[in-house]
Order: sequence, then C-alpha cells, then structure tokens
Amino acid sequence: MNQLDTNHEDIFENFIFCLEGVPDIEEPHSSEVVESLEKLAFNYGLASIYKTCDTIEGLEESLNTLLYDDHGFKDYEIIYLVMKGEENSICLNDYYYTLDEIAEVFEGKLTGKILHFANSKVLDLSSDEAQFFLDVTGAKAISGYGTPFDRLTSINLDKAFFSFFKETDNVFDIVEELFQKNYDLCKLLDFRLYY
Repeated sequence: MNQLDTNHEDIFENFIFCLEGVPDIEEPHSSEVVESLEKLAFNYGLASIYKTCDTIEGLEESLNTLLYDDHGFKDYEIIYLVMKGEENSICLNDYYYTLDEIAEVFEGKLTGKILHFANSKVLDLSSDEAQFFLDVTGAKAISGYGTPFDRLTSINLDKAFFSFFKETDNVFDIVEELFQKNYDLCKLLDFRLYY
C-alpha cells in the first residue's frame, strides 16, 4: 500500500483512502489523482492512502486490508473511488458491479464513512438504492456527480470537498460550504449527496 509522505504525522487528523480503477495494475500509469492528494496533504493536512485495483477482488482486498490491518482506519473518514461505471454500478476490467453487490461485500464495515465517487462514474441512485447501501454498509453518506465525464474532471471540486473536512466533520455543513464557494462547478457537475 502506498502512503503519501506523512513526516508530520501528528498534524493529520483526517484521512482519505483513494482507490482508483485501472485497466491493469501491473502496467505503469500516471494519474492526476495522486498529485491532487499530495496537495491536500501539504495544504490542508489531509493524509491519504492511494491504491489501484483492476478487479472486484482487488477492490475487496484493498478495503479489507484497510479495515483489518490498518489500526488507524477509524480516522479514514472518506473513501474516494475513482473508477468508471454507470448510475448504480462500477466497472472494473469490463465487468459491472452494482452498488447493491458492493454493499453486501462490505456489510457493516463502512460505519461512519463517506463513499465519494469522482465524476469518471455518474452517480444516480434511487432513494431505495441509496438507503439499501447506507443501511447494509453503515456508511454515513454517498456522494458523487450526476454529470458524466466530458473533458472536465471533478478533481478540483473533489479537492475542495475534501479540504472542508479539515474544519468540521458535519457533512451537511461541508456540502453547504462547498456550494457557497463553488456553486457554478457544483451545478455544472451536478454534485449529489445521499445520506
């Protein structure tokens, strides 16, 4: 597992676990996500773990490692997923997995966490789908975007969203501040929060 530089460990109070879907984890790739997470660490004191996966088993293994091997997991408030997919599914290696299937894999394991999707995947859930995921996993909220990726990534809005966690962990206050300071981008990308 790759952890960004955390030489001043005592300054980090909130953490982000980022999992990016890639075609093949054995192949080198570059990602603007890593650079963005490094800036969050240095500018806002939000440390991150970044990992890639190319299968549902890799996703499950990464989250289980975090859950069971990382004793600081209680400090990871945000699970940031950067992967392709559609309304209620993610796509890994050309296979689609619904959020219902993912919820069952992580039953009761995401208590108090916010699952945030980059706009590489549209997030469009019915209230029943969202409620099922939240009830089964124990997650505090699911957030993402309703506008599909079209040359404009959500990386800057994601970064703004995460930076507000430095001041409070009240997700409603954070979303309100996000809209106040980034209204046009929130509307353009159709920021969504299910809780």
